[in-house]
Amino acid sequence: MNNYLQNKICPAINSKATGQNIKNLMRARGLAVKDVQEYLKLASPQSIYHWFEGRSVPSVDNVYALSRLLNVSMDAIICGDWEYKNNPLPDLMCERLKFYIERFIA
Repeated sequence: MNNYLQNKICPAINSKATGQNIKNLMRARGLAVKDVQEYLKLASPQSIYHWFEGRSVPSVDNVYALSRLLNVSMDAIICGDWEYKNNPLPDLMCERLKFYIERFIA
């Protein structure tokens, strides 16, 4: 294995946190599931509920569209584990800081 890659940690998407994040962003902007379903041209709202529950994550196309609808970056929608694996702060502190940043931005 390449020396550069040997010490790298591959980040992963936290589907449950991502779904909760989407739900919170929608709520903050006063959007209903039906609004998002129509915007994304989904046949049914079921996939959105699956995102909320962490059973699945939106496709890249849908994350891109959601970022435009919610007026946030794609990174702001997806919740990964990268910050926790590489951050010296305790998890609780990270959560608290993230909460305040999200409140400030909203």
